[in-house]
Amino acid sequence: MNIHINQINTELIESMANISLSMFRKNFFGIFHGAISARVAKNRFIINKQHAIFDRLNVDSMIMLYQKQDYRWNEASLHAPIHAAIYEEFSEAKFIAYAMPPYLVSYSLKYPTLEPKDYFGYKFLAPQIDIFDPKDYESWAERADTDIPRYFRTHEHSFMLIKGYGVYVYARDIYTLAKIIALIENSCKILHYNADLGDIFQTSPKYDI
Repeated sequence: MNIHINQINTELIESMANISLSMFRKNFFGIFHGAISARVAKNRFIINKQHAIFDRLNVDSMIMLYQKQDYRWNEASLHAPIHAAIYEEFSEAKFIAYAMPPYLVSYSLKYPTLEPKDYFGYKFLAPQIDIFDPKDYESWAERADTDIPRYFRTHEHSFMLIKGYGVYVYARDIYTLAKIIALIENSCKILHYNADLGDIFQTSPKYDI
C-alpha cells in the first residue's frame, strides 16, 4: 500500500484510473505523456507519479502532495507545480488534466484560434478559442506554472489550448474533465476531415461538371 495516499477513498482512485484508461485509448494520454490530479483537501491533492503508465493507473501510480513542496514532489509528475498553482488560485478546480490529443496538437501548429464548426463544439466550448503560443520551448517548462494560471485568470473557460503542447483543463468533476478534452479533440478532428474533403472536391476530376 502506498503510505502517501492510504487515507484516500479508493473509489476516487478507481474513477481516475477508469477515466485515464479511456483517455489513453483515445490517444489523449501517451504512455508517459500526460497528467491527472484531484484535490482532496484545501492544501492537498493527488497526482500521478512521474513514470505512471496511463492505461494502468492504480494506488501505486499516484502520490499525495501538499501545496508546500517536500521530498514527495521528487516522485510526482513534473506537472505537479502547474496543478498546485491552479488549485491554489481556483477553488472550483477539483480535478485537473494535461493531455496531448493529436488532432488538437496538429491543428494548433497551424492556426492561432480554434473555431469549432460542429454543433457540440460550438455549443459547449465556444465559437472561438484562442490558442496560446508558448513561443520559446526551451524555457516553457520553467514558465508554465506561471503562464497557465495567468491565462485562466484572463479567460472565462476552464481549458487552455497550447500550441504544439496540448491542453490543460480543470473541472468540478472528473467526467466533465474528460468530456471537455473529448469535445476539443472531436472539433479539431472534424476540421481536419473537413479540410481534406475540401481538397478532394477541389482537385478530383470526379466532381467536375
